[in-house]
Amino acid sequence: MTDQELDQLRREKWHLNGRTVRTLEDARAFIESVGFCMLYPLRQPVLAPTFIGAWAGSDERLPTWQHAFSDPRAQEATDLMVRLLRERDAYEANQFDENNAFLVAGSIFPYFYALVGERNPKQAPKPGPRSAYSQLACDAFELIRRAGPISMQKMREDLGGSISLVALGHALGELWSRLRITRVDYRPDEGASWDVLYRWSPDAVREGIGLSVAEALSALLSKYLDCVIAADQPEVEAFFGNFVPCSRVKEAINALLAARELDFIRVGRRTLIQITPPKTSAVSAFPRTQRVKS
Repeated sequence: MTDQELDQLRREKWHLNGRTVRTLEDARAFIESVGFCMLYPLRQPVLAPTFIGAWAGSDERLPTWQHAFSDPRAQEATDLMVRLLRERDAYEANQFDENNAFLVAGSIFPYFYALVGERNPKQAPKPGPRSAYSQLACDAFELIRRAGPISMQKMREDLGGSISLVALGHALGELWSRLRITRVDYRPDEGASWDVLYRWSPDAVREGIGLSVAEALSALLSKYLDCVIAADQPEVEAFFGNFVPCSRVKEAINALLAARELDFIRVGRRTLIQITPPKTSAVSAFPRTQRVKS
């Protein structure tokens, strides 16, 4: 395979070849096909598709989240993304840039939850010197648990009008990064609405809790390589390093290579990793009319 051929395969799968994703049905098929995508391109790119690129059918002059407010394509792509979230066809996380949605297909979300989610999600977080949660995050969690789905503006009013939206946003980010909460809707007059994830998607959370990290990481690695066609190990580690330590990623890759579920492929001057292609038996390789009769 050449570099150009690999690029063409990715562009086709990521809908950057003019095949736009504009309907809910198209969006469902796209997110299920790729498994993961960013809403906008990242300033420090990772090897992954973007939802706005699929919406536009191109990767030319796509806005980053900093410039999305001035690009009409961004609002229309976001509206379609919100429809996916409402239907639970996709889930949103903030493992990369806090203002750039990271979308995970509903079918593989339990595996993602197993990597980064809390094993006892109904237990309220507690603040403390060694806690990952501030007092404001703990207060916000209790309010969302009691009153959610609830908008950020309503949260601010209930928690005290002196709390800044920036501080509340950071607190929500603490909860969101561990999949304690999730954005479930967006309305222009109210902004985003939040709910505790275990109530919004109890089956997905329950399934994720029952999966081991090793099992989940192996499944997600395979899905990622299916999404990008082939990648070198640093590219895979750069992507999954946002969720788990790189040492775990290396272990999972080595285990899948040893099990022959992954294989190497030469692309240009690079040696990349791909999902092992299915083997074709010697008999089935011939047309039925040419098989030798005994």
